[in-house]
Amino acid sequence: MSIRARIRDGDRAEFGRLFDECSKAVYNHAFRLTANWSTAEDVMALTFLEAWRLRGRIDPEGGSLRPWLLGIATNVARNQRRAARRHDDALARMPGGEQVPDFADEVVGRIDDAERLAAVREAYGRLRRQEQDVFALCVWSGLDYAQAAEALGIPVGTVRSRLSRARRKLANAGEPPPPARQVIGDRGPDKEEIR
Repeated sequence: MSIRARIRDGDRAEFGRLFDECSKAVYNHAFRLTANWSTAEDVMALTFLEAWRLRGRIDPEGGSLRPWLLGIATNVARNQRRAARRHDDALARMPGGEQVPDFADEVVGRIDDAERLAAVREAYGRLRRQEQDVFALCVWSGLDYAQAAEALGIPVGTVRSRLSRARRKLANAGEPPPPARQVIGDRGPDKEEIR
């Protein structure tokens, strides 16, 4: 009986081995999506709870369950972001009060290179959601095109095109803006007209 079949049948020991084998990859994927250690831990835990709940849907034939788990983690992280946005919106509607800084955020800020992470997150945040999902799975989590396609439930060609677009946009985000050019007929106080 395959590992997939044993997990599908509810073998807790086999599921524990799956956790031991894949939890680090799921955590790393979640951290790259959320840029927050605590949230990544929550996403990882919820991913394995959801995987246990959905174990009956596992095809008993196939390879690694890592792409399936990373697909679940992607959806869990997306749901976490939505919940955080709703929470932030609710807080914004409440009467103002003094905000107390979170000490954990201060510690993380000292440990991580905040500027670099912010630049990466900003550029990554400008990608469309579908491009973010494919980029995170293929580049950050190391899945091949077929595994990412399986995780997201889309064709391999779609994975390739989304990844190509994401890479192009991120490469362009790191380039300085083109120099300002004077348009024909534009005159400034100390400029000659360019033809």
